Amino acid sequence: MEISVWDTYVQRTDGRRMHFDILVPSDVKDERTVFGFGKEYLKTKSVENRELSTKECRFCHIEQASEEMMAAIRKNGYAIIEMENCD
Repeated sequence: MEISVWDTYVQRTDGRRMHFDILVPSDVKDERTVFGFGKEYLKTKSVENRELSTKECRFCHIEQASEEMMAAIRKNGYAIIEMENCD
């Protein structure tokens, strides 16, 4: 399965900047859908009321999904790769 990788940065209230990738099937092109997945993820991290737009979240590239990524996408519609300050 090919997936689109959306590179995402969100400023946290503690001053740190979160960096994570939102992974979606490559046929998902609607930015609002991807931003919605990002907001859903942020709620799981207790980072709410954060806007996501093309300023914070941009399409980066397409790659082949691993089995783990595909399982998360089948379950949730998306997968997340945590890069920095996502704890």
